[in-house]
Amino acid sequence: MIQGTSSGSGKSTLVIALCRIFSDLGYKISPFKAQNMTSNFHFVKQKKSLRRMAGIQAVQATAARIEPDIRMNPVLLRPLGDNLSEIILGGIGNLKLTAEDYYKSFVLQKGFPKVLQDLDSLRKENDLILIEGAGSPAEINLLNYDIANMILAERTNSKVLLVADIERGGCFAAIVGTIKLLPARQRKFVKGIIINKFLGQKSILNNAIVQVEEITKIKIMGVIPKIQFDIPSEDSLDQKRAKSSYSKRYLDEQINIVASTFRKNTDMQYLLNILRMK
Repeated sequence: MIQGTSSGSGKSTLVIALCRIFSDLGYKISPFKAQNMTSNFHFVKQKKSLRRMAGIQAVQATAARIEPDIRMNPVLLRPLGDNLSEIILGGIGNLKLTAEDYYKSFVLQKGFPKVLQDLDSLRKENDLILIEGAGSPAEINLLNYDIANMILAERTNSKVLLVADIERGGCFAAIVGTIKLLPARQRKFVKGIIINKFLGQKSILNNAIVQVEEITKIKIMGVIPKIQFDIPSEDSLDQKRAKSSYSKRYLDEQINIVASTFRKNTDMQYLLNILRMK
């Protein structure tokens, strides 16, 4: 499971990279995101109707070399403004709720059971599920409702990698703060840390990496440089450009750039050991 210290840290991109890497290694892989908020959809034909999933999960499916499946994104929230969202469950939207009502009467009662059902179904068909978290797992005001992060990790006993965006500044504080704010029972699921979007000589980070590893007792397993690539972004807080039409060949090329960069700048053997894969 890929979680982040914030929105826009690079969770979606890392899932894309890992989907392609494990597909290249011969594993049957599926992406999964329990809950996403976006207005950019991918339409899947199912039971003679068109159902909606987040477009980024469709891109991740392409990286895994499989067809997009509505089960990859059980809960989809389409922001409508004025604290109101359309709730799309299993690709079908027929409900509008405020954030307060969503957390009070929907997310645990209806959303989470659907998440577990779809995830269990996908697990039976794949060697590995790459789960993308949402926002930050350390939003302590939402810990009891956060089905996209640690509630799901606990329920499924998932290994968690935490990614932090160093370009924004405050990366090391964000890493330590996130880990320290997690309850001890959840902290144990975090098995590795990845620093993303780095510019410069990596050696300048050495002392800081040692200190953060000493404080958190968790290995920083990769420092990913900031690179140029063209893949649709669908985070509700990162709408840099509208989703456009991408040819399969072009999208494949961009996915391979991301995957190659991740592979070269991450301790892949450590990752395989975490997952007990050779």
